[in-house]
Amino acid sequence: MKKILLSLFVILPFLGFSQSFQVNLQGQKQTAMGGTGTGYAQDEAAVFFNPGAVSLLEGNGVMGGIHALYLRSAFQQAGSGVNEYNKDRIATPFQAYAVYGAPASKLKFGLGIYTPFGGAMHWDENWSGKFTVTSLDLQAIYIQPTLSYKLTDEIGVGAGLVYALGKVDLQRAIPINQSNGESSTAQLKGTSKDFGFNAGVYFKDVSGLSIGLTYRSKVNAHVKDGDANFNVPEVLQSGFPTKFNATLPLPATTSIGFGYQATDNTVFALDVNWVSWHAYKALAFDYDNNATIEDTNSPRNYKDAGTVRFGVQNQYSPKLALRAGIGYALTPVKEGYVTPEVPDANRLLLSAGVGYRATENLNIDFSFLYENIKARTETNLETNLSGTFKTVVYIPGLSISYKF
Repeated sequence: MKKILLSLFVILPFLGFSQSFQVNLQGQKQTAMGGTGTGYAQDEAAVFFNPGAVSLLEGNGVMGGIHALYLRSAFQQAGSGVNEYNKDRIATPFQAYAVYGAPASKLKFGLGIYTPFGGAMHWDENWSGKFTVTSLDLQAIYIQPTLSYKLTDEIGVGAGLVYALGKVDLQRAIPINQSNGESSTAQLKGTSKDFGFNAGVYFKDVSGLSIGLTYRSKVNAHVKDGDANFNVPEVLQSGFPTKFNATLPLPATTSIGFGYQATDNTVFALDVNWVSWHAYKALAFDYDNNATIEDTNSPRNYKDAGTVRFGVQNQYSPKLALRAGIGYALTPVKEGYVTPEVPDANRLLLSAGVGYRATENLNIDFSFLYENIKARTETNLETNLSGTFKTVVYIPGLSISYKF
């Protein structure tokens, strides 16, 4: 029994929407253009995409936006012809930015609040994989004060300190029957507070070419004294833990981007992102009571993976901008490590959007992103859950910005 219970807690599940548990929805214009933004700066979202570009932005401004993320996953267990689906839930990653600098100053200040990691996955309480997960809610919020300095009219450098706030709520069934015949349940719930940084350099040539390079550091999310809630028969309760500690590395990302003003009205952008997933080698759980469940150290052995993104924007009229993009992301999850919390695979990204200039200072931007995640048939090495996962994601978004 102890070995069975131990196997239930070797995975801390995080599901995101670009690669594994990473979310790339930090700006509406950028999302509409395939997620590009490192080498082509348009607005206050440069605080995230390239702090070096902030000092080269025209004027000052504030912006706020939100996405409504709908994910549909299907699982067909090996030997079965029945598809099981996750429940319909909406996740709402958001972003808010502010940029300010005196007109004559080469220094600008920025502030960003955004959600670069997160997810929501909810399966039926009695689905075939209920002993791996039934419910997951995760949110990682980054608060990033930023300084950016204009070295010349063409070159800007910048960096920001990241204060990362994390929250996770994981639920699953455990193979102990209650008096009513139903399975017992477990819930792991905790928060984290950690630090990182974001730095970048940006070059913009009078010919219309722009180039950006950024590095977003790894953040080790430490969950300390998280609540371990076990709904088991009362006679067994004293043998189960009530607290746990765990650490998850939120990986570093290196990006290079290019922008090109092809005509007065048309811009092309290209980004290449490289995520250092190799940092996610293993996950350890430290429980306050090991009478029933031992501490675990579970190998993950993720591999580094990249994403290529391409976008275009056309200023159709003084008030209306049209945008579109495409991208392809490689999964960092190796064979044997796919889970229902992260049913990840290589994915195709397609996006589009419009921008409307309501007044001289007020802009409204809409984006829509579609992600098609390749079907993947796997047997998990630790839980032995075997079958085929297929996922698609639909993500509309809206933001409002004001220049002053």
